[in-house]
Amino acid sequence: MLLACRVLGALTLSGLAAATLTPLAQWLTAHYGERPRLEPADAIVVLGSGLAQGSLGDPSLQRVIRGISLQRRGLAPLLVVTGETPPTGPSEPEVRAGLARDLGVPPAAIVTVGGVNTTREEAIQTGAALRPRGVRSVLLVSSSLHLVRARKLFEREGFQVFPAPAENSLGAASGERLGVTQALTRELAARLYYRLAGYL
Repeated sequence: MLLACRVLGALTLSGLAAATLTPLAQWLTAHYGERPRLEPADAIVVLGSGLAQGSLGDPSLQRVIRGISLQRRGLAPLLVVTGETPPTGPSEPEVRAGLARDLGVPPAAIVTVGGVNTTREEAIQTGAALRPRGVRSVLLVSSSLHLVRARKLFEREGFQVFPAPAENSLGAASGERLGVTQALTRELAARLYYRLAGYL
């Protein structure tokens, strides 16, 4: 038992050192994550990332700014914003839609999909909102890691999907490396769960 604990401890320390002191996490993420494929589409879909005390957290803000930029460049006529709806206060899609309007996106071009808490729910509810509009192709905006799983879910809903990662680059500092490692671990675990549940 003591030997097993020592081995587990050594493996944990080795993994932590590799995550924070080497570019291993960035290399794995770069090879796992979706690469951008920015092409004209029927709609831009910006996946949710949650609210932080009623405001957009950094990942959510980064994603919606990316979506707004793509829409303003004329890559799609519709901007779809998804996200959670808290018990009180505005929903994530409502906050994002307000920001999009402030930055020049016409209100008629904005579609909100609220009350979704998982990527699967986002795909299903977005499909229900967009199919009646004749939408067949989407530029899908999220993190490059999340897009691997999200892309498959949206393809199952019948969409042609063009990945549009929100982030520009991966951090190189040790703290950022640890964050990248955590994000990669979470996404791999989520993908495994979705496979076991039959969602992918």
